[in-house]
Amino acid sequence: MRAHFYLRPKNFKVSPRPFGRGLMKKFLFFPLAVILTTALALFWFFQNAKPVSPEESFKDFLITKGSGASQIGNKLEKEGLIKSALAFKIYVQVTGRAGRIQAGEYRLSPNLSLPGIVKEFLSGPRELWVTIPEGLRREEIAAKFANSLGKDEEFVKDFLAASSGLEGQLFPDTYLFPKTASASGVINKMNRTFESKTSVLTNTTSLSERQLITLASLIERETKTDEERPVVAGILINRLDIGMALQVDASAQYAVGNSDNWWPVLNREDLKINSPYNTYKFPGLPPSPIANPGLSSLKAAFSPTDSEYLYYLHDPKGQIHYARTLEEHNANVSKYLN
Repeated sequence: MRAHFYLRPKNFKVSPRPFGRGLMKKFLFFPLAVILTTALALFWFFQNAKPVSPEESFKDFLITKGSGASQIGNKLEKEGLIKSALAFKIYVQVTGRAGRIQAGEYRLSPNLSLPGIVKEFLSGPRELWVTIPEGLRREEIAAKFANSLGKDEEFVKDFLAASSGLEGQLFPDTYLFPKTASASGVINKMNRTFESKTSVLTNTTSLSERQLITLASLIERETKTDEERPVVAGILINRLDIGMALQVDASAQYAVGNSDNWWPVLNREDLKINSPYNTYKFPGLPPSPIANPGLSSLKAAFSPTDSEYLYYLHDPKGQIHYARTLEEHNANVSKYLN
């Protein structure tokens, strides 16, 4: 096999390659770009973290429940309390403080820096949101307010004393209260809200308003959806009309419940308790409401659905089933509960 040799011309020269010259430029440019970008970003942040105004003029600032850092920042900027919503969001996210801001009412001034605003948030609101769900009894409501507002046992005692006779008329809602709120102040606001909500309802039954509130409290504890509440209200009224025992579990639970468990699972002995709230043993409505119903249950009691049904039950999936006769009801029990 012949080998081939290539000879360079005598005047051929190899120019030295500028090794690494372009690469060196890139290496030098990158850190400079990073430093410049960082410097500009810091300059932008510190400019936007300064107070909006040197004047001290306080205003109330409300953070609603569920508000995130972006929403809070946008509202602060819109109300003239900070220069940049983006700077606020970056600051609370980077410092890990976004999740520590409580909903409630604060008193802020535009002469505060962005870190100063956040410091006010971390100190806690002057007023707090407290949500009271439907279907709680007075004792549960008192405990919930005490926990939310940082109150002691004395507040609970005052609440129960001042709300005596108002079971059913403490409207469940989300309220804003100062930490210094008194038990009577809380009760008055809840009761005024109840009166406002019920003043527009029309009674289409022969029951008195107090009886309707009691009925609504039963419906609140016995039902699961807005759609079924008027039907169950009609069923309970049908039972009242023929003198049939209401046989409402929730009412018996009210009779046997205690601070360890206000709504216990009933057993056969519970259904024998000699209490006017035991609607298995005593016909008619219980003597007073057993809980504090929401607007949906109140509407159902004031305007029940007419039907021939006398029975209802919920299957394990929460679906309700109605029956006109005991035989139909027993068939439903066999089909859905056995």
